[in-house]
Amino acid sequence: MIPTPDISHLKKSDYEHVYEPAEDTFLLLDALEQDMEQLREIQPLVCLEIGSGSGCVSAFITKILGPSSTLFLCTDINRFAADATRATGKQNKVPLEPVLASLASPLSSRLRRAVDILLFNPPYVPTIPDEADDAQTGAGIQGSWAGGNGGMQITDTFLQTVERLLSTKGRFYLVAVKDNDIPGIRARMLGDYGLKSEITLHRRAGREHLFVLMFHR
Repeated sequence: MIPTPDISHLKKSDYEHVYEPAEDTFLLLDALEQDMEQLREIQPLVCLEIGSGSGCVSAFITKILGPSSTLFLCTDINRFAADATRATGKQNKVPLEPVLASLASPLSSRLRRAVDILLFNPPYVPTIPDEADDAQTGAGIQGSWAGGNGGMQITDTFLQTVERLLSTKGRFYLVAVKDNDIPGIRARMLGDYGLKSEITLHRRAGREHLFVLMFHR
């Protein structure tokens, strides 16, 4: 069993600005550990996490892959999250390279068909559309959970870029909740982009039913 990354350097005051690892985070960690052998077999050169927050997930994937030539990239719109991700990398002695950006916008052309492991735990909580827009514009902690209409406003934007980012052997892991319409996401990604998918793990956490979906060519 791979230990959860050390995030003891992050204090209560940090979590006023950065999403604190919770059930959705740990479900994604479990899904990645479950697929550990397959992830190692593809010998990834580029791993990209969208919305890295505390850096817990990216630090974990470095532990899964072990010593390798993989480039670990992370993006977040929140400058506090970018700082936290960098600090988590140092705390765990792993090379994390956070980029202050919305989704993959500044990297998409350079990483076309180059990302072998793509990770996204998006803002999936259904809210009014204006709340999601304001959260993204404000680039604060609200941007980590306010998902707009159906909780899919931000996710839908990113899903349009996934096929262009994934390498031929790439795997895309997405966290979602039942309210996001899991069958609809899978059908759309297959029909529009030819990406196959499977539910790798799901779990109830209070009133939420959480899922991790994995997409591939």
